[in-house]
Amino acid sequence: MSTSTASPVRRLLGEPERTAIGASRAALLLLAVGFGALSAAGTEVSLRTQMIAYLVGMVALNLPHGGYEHFSNLRRRGLPFGARYVGLYVGFVAAFVTLFVVAPLPALALAFGTAVAKGGHGDLRVMDALVGTDHLPTRPQRALAALVRGGAVMVVPAVFWTDTFYGFTGIMLGVFDGQLAGPAASSPEAVTTALGAAYGVGVLAHLGGGLATSWRSTGGVSRSWLLDAAETLLLVAYFALVPVVVAIGLYFPLWYSMRQSARSMVVERERPSRTEGVSLVVAWGVLVVGALATATVAVTLWTVAPNPLAGGPLLSGAVAFYTIFVCVIALPHVVVGEWLDFGRGIWHVP
Repeated sequence: MSTSTASPVRRLLGEPERTAIGASRAALLLLAVGFGALSAAGTEVSLRTQMIAYLVGMVALNLPHGGYEHFSNLRRRGLPFGARYVGLYVGFVAAFVTLFVVAPLPALALAFGTAVAKGGHGDLRVMDALVGTDHLPTRPQRALAALVRGGAVMVVPAVFWTDTFYGFTGIMLGVFDGQLAGPAASSPEAVTTALGAAYGVGVLAHLGGGLATSWRSTGGVSRSWLLDAAETLLLVAYFALVPVVVAIGLYFPLWYSMRQSARSMVVERERPSRTEGVSLVVAWGVLVVGALATATVAVTLWTVAPNPLAGGPLLSGAVAFYTIFVCVIALPHVVVGEWLDFGRGIWHVP
């Protein structure tokens, strides 16, 4: 839409997807600066407040968006495909719950890996649509970019908030009578130091490689590399300065979901459907069925878990249980919703 025909609001705010991307950056920047200032002043936010912020962000703000991603992906693709999709999703959920019951520690490691994959690969597709990836022309560069962006979600908090990170890891394992073992139990600081060093090398390799590619192709620094570098460093600063419970709880609604919504707007505008979509009744029915299915997963997980609240206080137990629940549905969200969907996927960019 040209500025000559755009509404005054559109001219003021720009395209809504650009506004959403800007808002995601501003939200994380404000939180990083705010918590950094509190830390410099010697003020700490209570763990209780952090846990409440986590639950509000993850339950009230982020969970509905996950359902919408699947609805948007499936709504015009027919029953045969949809049935296979749902069948695979249920199968992955059942297998992941079983793994938590049988081997809690490997299951939790897989869950953390899923968070990295979701944050990283999801953000990479947003970059394709809105930020730019001209400086990432090869598959290894794209994989490293996803690893660096997703790694910020898990590795950076583990390094900068080690005690809290390992504390909640232990609580989550306690839901299934599991416990830390090996170096993670005997030398957690050494493990996090090694992870942090490897992650730092990854960040340097990602940004350095992108800069070299940009310089070769344009003879200078490209806009896409500058934006990528700024966002990558913002993510690192955010997870380093904001307490881990708050940081993860607000990252997904304020960064992941907001940016995926922006990507969806671009895709719908640039490649509109041949139909007008589904009726309000059908959409409402699908969302209700999805909500019931999600609730069923939560109830099943609660039933099979030996200690749903990990034998501790209600609030910390709720955070631990809900985090495991989100991880259980996140694995098929990524694997089935994107990686096994060769035609479109939840992060589709034409």
